Amino acid sequence: MTKELEPGSRILIAEDDLVSRRMLQVFLAKWGYEVVVARDGREALQTLEAEGAPSLAILDWMMPGLEGPEVCQRVRHHPGRRYTYILLLTARTQKGDLLRGLESGADDYLTKPFDAQELRARLLVGRRILELQESLITVREELLFQATHDGLTGIANRAVALEAIARERALQARKGGTFGVVLLDLDHFKNINDSYGHLCGDAVLKEAARRIAGCVRPYDTVGRYGGEEFLVVVPFADGAGTLAMAERIRHTIGSEPFQSDAGPIRVTISCGVATSEKALDQNALLHLADVALYRAKERGRNRCEAAISTDEPSPAPPVDSSLKPVSQ
Repeated sequence: MTKELEPGSRILIAEDDLVSRRMLQVFLAKWGYEVVVARDGREALQTLEAEGAPSLAILDWMMPGLEGPEVCQRVRHHPGRRYTYILLLTARTQKGDLLRGLESGADDYLTKPFDAQELRARLLVGRRILELQESLITVREELLFQATHDGLTGIANRAVALEAIARERALQARKGGTFGVVLLDLDHFKNINDSYGHLCGDAVLKEAARRIAGCVRPYDTVGRYGGEEFLVVVPFADGAGTLAMAERIRHTIGSEPFQSDAGPIRVTISCGVATSEKALDQNALLHLADVALYRAKERGRNRCEAAISTDEPSPAPPVDSSLKPVSQ
């Protein structure tokens, strides 16, 4: 007989009656299910709340410990978990009882004594609903990834990187401390596009993103800021720590040529570093990093420059004591 479900599909049976439980096991095994057995309501709840719980469940209404509807209610109190399709088995036939079972969170019910083929059909409906839900979850996760990641490099996009700054700034306002940002720009990237083509330029951007991401800690944020610019948000870091990370990234980018269809390409990067030591807002912090990046490019590129805070007084020029004031 052809199996409607792939071998390994897991289903929970919660039934305290040995004969009924054994009958269900025989049918379900014949239909290709991997059966997990619970002998009362509390054991059923523990199984459904555990990691890797079955996605299908058949619960007897009347069980020791917890009745079937109580198990349904408690399972539904955890909406963040993968959905479990629950079918209640009951000898009750009153409409009020059946309504109570569905209101508790059950998806369907079947009255005892049940017909095997009807049970099989109800479970197939449940399986199709679960497959549809999995498809919707996959689509939602793909859409979320597209909304938060750069389509070319696969790292976080500009919006996510800016959100990371806002998050660190809010944390700083509550608990103090500092964090840093590194604004990075690939040197002479236009020349790469002009000399080797935009496909080669795209490959360089992807490899640069990979190397940058390999230099940071798990809780740092690496985002594509725009074009050939990248932004790294560095929590729990002072100026020296942020600058050290920037230097590590710069060395990693420039240490080995980028391999491409056009052959090896030497790539370097310039970095502007700023830290939130004076509780700067997002725009001010990024402005300081941008000014530092511009200074790194002015001074020859392939270097890191730390920002100079705009509220620091400029040093006074040296006084020449030989000069005398001009008489009015």
